Amino acid sequence: MTPKQTPFPSRSRVLGTGSYAPKRVLTNGDLERMVATSDEWIVTRTGIRERRVAAEGEDTSDMAVVAARKALDMAGVAPQDLDMIVVGTISADMPLPSCAAIVQAKLGASKAFAFDVAAACAGSLYALSIADRFIATGGAKRALVIGAELLTRLVDWSDRNTCVLFGDAAGAMVLGPSEDSSRGLLSAHLHTDGTAADILSIPGGGSRTPQSVEVLERKLHKVHMDGREVYKFAVRVLPLAIQEALDANGLAVADIDHVVSHQANLRIVESVLERLHVPIEKCWVNLDRYGNTSSASLPISLDEANRAGRLKEGDVIAMMAIGAGMAWGGALMRW
Repeated sequence: MTPKQTPFPSRSRVLGTGSYAPKRVLTNGDLERMVATSDEWIVTRTGIRERRVAAEGEDTSDMAVVAARKALDMAGVAPQDLDMIVVGTISADMPLPSCAAIVQAKLGASKAFAFDVAAACAGSLYALSIADRFIATGGAKRALVIGAELLTRLVDWSDRNTCVLFGDAAGAMVLGPSEDSSRGLLSAHLHTDGTAADILSIPGGGSRTPQSVEVLERKLHKVHMDGREVYKFAVRVLPLAIQEALDANGLAVADIDHVVSHQANLRIVESVLERLHVPIEKCWVNLDRYGNTSSASLPISLDEANRAGRLKEGDVIAMMAIGAGMAWGGALMRW
């Protein structure tokens, strides 16, 4: 290596976190007056008590920008210093351009290239892995990772099996090179099984079934889900993903200090942690307040745990997420 060459950092680390949830709260009691359900039915099956709903005129990019500014402020990074913006979302403001491009303009991050990742609830974990690789290989020095979803406009409010689950929100992370080789994102392990794509999807509105009167009448432009199959899939693959991350870094389950998880359903989280023999107390749980916020769930949880002072230097954080595709992954981070 010549004196002019600079070695790439071995990994990235989180410099700042941020999150945002709309002001409007939709409780289970409110849903009892909208659809054939009850607070007991929802809490027993999901653990959700309330969720947030975006205001009229509030877009996915608006929520993403608020969360991003909070993360940038914590990191002490100006938007103009960002090299890249990656947004995990399946509910962008419009089919094109990307939500990330709109966020870039609203932030004034003129130097950053920007794009979306469509991995549904696993979107922010996929985005985190991509940004980490750019930083670790010297392709970027400052990256903004966002998970943002406005799913209340994509659900069928007459379908109690789906409308009770989802809420609107955004979470963000600012990444930079880790000066300490022992800290930062240790590894991320991503997987996809497209043969299971039909258990969670929005079947209408794409090139296969373009928008039409029939699509609207049959509500094919709304979320369709086989909840039982999603549960079975998640509790099978998520423990394996976490174990894969532990094995890759020579760590054991006992080394995990915190779990930061996408939260679709409390029963899924509890079942996965039980299979790993990790106490639920190690997991930051907030879906009772937000519901399933898809790609926003993981970064919101990280931000809340961070701002609560729960994360200490050197702590090992296990991350996991699963979404439509089916797409999922596990990651380890040393704070």
